[in-house]
Amino acid sequence: MIKRKSVIQVKDLVAKYGDDIILDRISFDVYEGEIFAVLGGSGSGKSTLLKHLIGLLQPYSGQVIIDGDDIANCDEKKFQAILRKIGVLYQSAALFGSMTLAENIAMPIFEYTDLPKISVDNLVKMKLDLVHLDGYENHLPSEISGGMKKRAGLARAMALNPKILFFDEPSAGLDPVTSAELDNLIVNLNRNLKTTMIIITHELQSIFAVAHRVILLHRSNRGIIAEGDPQYLRDHSKNLFVKQFFNRLAGDNTVD
Repeated sequence: MIKRKSVIQVKDLVAKYGDDIILDRISFDVYEGEIFAVLGGSGSGKSTLLKHLIGLLQPYSGQVIIDGDDIANCDEKKFQAILRKIGVLYQSAALFGSMTLAENIAMPIFEYTDLPKISVDNLVKMKLDLVHLDGYENHLPSEISGGMKKRAGLARAMALNPKILFFDEPSAGLDPVTSAELDNLIVNLNRNLKTTMIIITHELQSIFAVAHRVILLHRSNRGIIAEGDPQYLRDHSKNLFVKQFFNRLAGDNTVD
């Protein structure tokens, strides 16, 4: 059996807000090149986990290791080097409204590299081409649709050729057709670029369309109650809540 390389390792992570424990000693790995989804109901800790994975929050205890480096125990220079390995597509796309799409994408390239403008312009065009927004370089975010904003945000997240991409509720606010188009784009980018992707979501259709593997968080036990292939969990899990979640069934929201 070929051993897969872990790009992200979470070891005994405890996340707290004040005295409230949100995640209690959770552990999991994300493997190189896979699409990994973090699932859970409201208040289960999905967003809290994302903030720890991208370094916005420090663990109360435990480790978050990105490509071999513990992001909670490194100096500023190393932390900045780790950040260059990741890109984030935020739920709102987080584009600067006063800047064109090209300017939005070029900003991190100018900030973190010494490339001349002509090279940056070429890179920007390549990133927009990857997300099917060629020809929209000079448009402002207010001049494009919600789905196009998501794709522009994805182009900016890929500006520095990150090894890992994070998606925060990528389908939020999109109609079913546009959501499916974004799912297809994510799958194709993963297949062609081999980029490791971590998706925070609760959209079942997207989960089954894109995710190779998932973890399911639950609020009551502050941890992971299921891990694996989403189709397998849907069809074979013995846990009542897991079956309810993946089959979209009503229930009492308790764990067996």
